[in-house]
Amino acid sequence: MVSTLEMISEGVVEPKPRNSIIKPYVMSHGTLECHSLKASRRFYEEFLGLECVRHALPAMVIRCGLKFHIVCVEVGDKVHPVNVLNHWGIDVESKVKVDEAYESALKHKDTYGIKQVLKPVLQHGVYSFYLEDLDHNWWEVQFANGFQHDDLYDFGDRFAMEDGAKVGELKELNIKTTQ
Repeated sequence: MVSTLEMISEGVVEPKPRNSIIKPYVMSHGTLECHSLKASRRFYEEFLGLECVRHALPAMVIRCGLKFHIVCVEVGDKVHPVNVLNHWGIDVESKVKVDEAYESALKHKDTYGIKQVLKPVLQHGVYSFYLEDLDHNWWEVQFANGFQHDDLYDFGDRFAMEDGAKVGELKELNIKTTQ
């Protein structure tokens, strides 16, 4: 296996000069909800292969490969389900690894409380599948043939902001937008 450092040799991107009010130097974290820290940690570590640290009584942090973390907050029955458009991406080394992860998700669905597993497809430049976890959070397991992040920014804007989104096309992409 190639190390993360070899795959992402230039993991830091200097922010471009900007006229924004806030001038951050890094986006450091995100947040998601879970019903039970204990059950979710088991899924994150045993199935997704993420590193977890419980840093607070109601929360833990999870990460994989970068100095960016997700704060997982236990909210019990107040979990707010999200749709597949609100997902977290996990990159693997090949299409074969995506297919293996998909088969594992189907095999271990009951063990880890996985609610839905969508079939792998080639879309938006990657081969991937989505799964909905025990807390209604969505994960995309993808192979991007390199580090997709660079391509997204290197090419710059491909559409003007005036073009508007074509929301109706989401159904054509086989993306569920509601629970």
